[in-house]
Amino acid sequence: MAEVDALPTFGAELKDGFKPASAWVGHGIAWLDDIQQFYRERSAIEKEYAAKLNALAKKYFEKKNKKTATLSVGDTPAMTPGSLESASLTTWTVQLTTLESRSEQHDRYANNLVSQVAEPLRSLGARFEELRKRHVDYADKLERERDAQYADLRKVKAKYDAVCQDVEHRRKKTESHYDKAKAQSAYQQQIYDMNNVKNTYLIAINVTNKQKEQYYHEYVPEVMDSLQDLAEFRTLKLNELWTAAAQLESAVMQQSHAMMEGLVHEIARNLPHMDSMMYMQHNITDWQEPADKAFEPSPVWHDDDRMVVDDVATIFLRNVLSKSKAQLGDLRREVDKRRREVEGVRRVKQQVRAGVEKKDEVAVVTQLFALQEELHAVDKKRVTAEVETSTITSVVGDVTLGAKNHNFKSQTFKIPTNCDLCGERIWGLSAKGFDCRDCGYTCHSKCEMKVPADCPGEQSKEERKKLKAERQEAANALLKVNPGPPRETAELPDLSRSNTMNSPSSGYAHSARRSVSGSVSGPRTPAEEAPSSLSVPEPTSPPIAEAPGSTPAATATTSAPAPRRNRIMAPPPAAYISELPGSVPNGSSQAEKLKGKMLYAFEATSDGELSVPDGRDVVQLEPDDGSGWVKVRAGYKEGLVPAAYVEWEAPTPSPAAITAQHTGGSVRPGSTYSNSGSSIGTAGAAKKKGPAVAPKRGAKKLKYVEALYPYTAQSDLEHSMEEGERFVLVKEDPGDGWVEVEKGGQTGSVPASYVQVV
Repeated sequence: MAEVDALPTFGAELKDGFKPASAWVGHGIAWLDDIQQFYRERSAIEKEYAAKLNALAKKYFEKKNKKTATLSVGDTPAMTPGSLESASLTTWTVQLTTLESRSEQHDRYANNLVSQVAEPLRSLGARFEELRKRHVDYADKLERERDAQYADLRKVKAKYDAVCQDVEHRRKKTESHYDKAKAQSAYQQQIYDMNNVKNTYLIAINVTNKQKEQYYHEYVPEVMDSLQDLAEFRTLKLNELWTAAAQLESAVMQQSHAMMEGLVHEIARNLPHMDSMMYMQHNITDWQEPADKAFEPSPVWHDDDRMVVDDVATIFLRNVLSKSKAQLGDLRREVDKRRREVEGVRRVKQQVRAGVEKKDEVAVVTQLFALQEELHAVDKKRVTAEVETSTITSVVGDVTLGAKNHNFKSQTFKIPTNCDLCGERIWGLSAKGFDCRDCGYTCHSKCEMKVPADCPGEQSKEERKKLKAERQEAANALLKVNPGPPRETAELPDLSRSNTMNSPSSGYAHSARRSVSGSVSGPRTPAEEAPSSLSVPEPTSPPIAEAPGSTPAATATTSAPAPRRNRIMAPPPAAYISELPGSVPNGSSQAEKLKGKMLYAFEATSDGELSVPDGRDVVQLEPDDGSGWVKVRAGYKEGLVPAAYVEWEAPTPSPAAITAQHTGGSVRPGSTYSNSGSSIGTAGAAKKKGPAVAPKRGAKKLKYVEALYPYTAQSDLEHSMEEGERFVLVKEDPGDGWVEVEKGGQTGSVPASYVQVV
């Protein structure tokens, strides 16, 4: 690109453009005020920053002084510390002192910004504006002179026009004047005057044109060039002040950089082990390892520290030894693997700290700590298995030789199943028992270690059934020989089926202490004294399809629902027949109304329902139609209440029941069943809560279930079923293999696998 000989100027390029140029220069001068305001605000920020730095340093000096002893030698040093600080605290003091020095620097920088930049900018702005106004005044003067010249020219032109008019008037007068000679002379003189005025007019035109030329080509360009010089002078001074501001900030940064370099040098002197050495020097004490734990006999059963090695204990020890030996090899290999992983990550950590590896050391340490935790967990199991193995073999030897251990697998039993060791029902929602995949042996989780190692090996389906019957017979015989409190009570939650069997709401006396299996350790009810020949047959098991990949023997045990041995077996229907609440006995009048009493308080929640307090006498107006609701009258009010909330007075016994009384049978007591969660201990202390009820008659979402197989109830908590019979679904299976259904105003349980929703 070719270079120009001279830079263009306002006067040469802009011509008659003074006013816009003056306005532009004025904007530039006014901008100086914004810039000086910027530096004043910057100064205020630096002042505030300096004050905050100083306050921050002072605050943490005070905190450091309070924690010096604790951070240097700990809370309870064995040696009284002096006035020395640890290496890290000394380094911290240097950092706080450096911060105070930087605070002073920023304060000085703030003052210099105002005195050396902002104030000169304000002064320059005022002076430049004064110069610009003088330029404006001079330009206005030149414009007024130009306009005055134009005005003078217009006056001369007007005078010339007037003289010409006079000459024309004189000519007309000459033609009609009586003295022709005199008139002609005057006319001639008028022409001479007109010519002089004309010449004057022509001269004035030339003068005006020359003045115009001078105005546009000399006067105005000179003023505009001067205005341009003013604008450039403003930029020159602005650059000088900007340079001064930058140099001030650069000086502050250089001083801060020097301070930071000194601080970095001081930090490098803070070696990591110095604090630890100081702490150790002030906290070294005499220490003795705690003594090993020893056997402490019970205060109520005096014994020694020798292991019990009788037959029953040997079975338990053999099972423990088998499990420990089986795990020991895998645990040792797992420990070795984990240790290699830990060592590998430790090497990576050292490489990161040495600067060889470019990784996040915190992430590496986090990974190392996680691996160490996993190693500790596995090594703890290994140590436990080794000690268990050595302890047992040192006392009874390796009793696992020749043992035929069961191939147990954790199992959740969704149908009623009994333990083959203790005979009790296996309760629980998830993995609460085991079954042998070879012979079908089932047991509680708590009974696993008590099972003898006598597995006969893989058995067929028929052989499994035979073994199951033999084992159950042996377990029942053991229960008869050693009756006692329920074995499963410790396993069950506080509000489960087992501990509500003796509640008043179940229809049995509190004095009848029953085990979950049905054994009686107190007075027997008439229903339990029924002849054994009248016992209810076992429920029919529904056909269960075998799972893919499983053996028939494995599916046979865990699929078919076993009898619920932990429920009270109900006497046969022939021994007692009581009409369902809400029905009318044969031979009685339809006009006879059943009377009852509210077992629980009920609060109405919709139209048609009746609020009734606990214990209120009611009279049945309409029996339950299968929906679980009955219409009653309490006093003068009528409405619907849940059928399960009412205890009906037993009607006059039928002839069959009277005959049964004379022949030694028993009449079934009036139903006071309740599936509420209350137990005996809390029945009188808190307000009883009624059982779940089916939706009211007319509800749109009433659910029914239909029996797939016949089932005979084994306690008052259950319903008997015939194939195809329908019930109202009250509560779905919560996971224990049972559902709550309602029929005839009574709520009971049935196996979930025996019914389907319709």
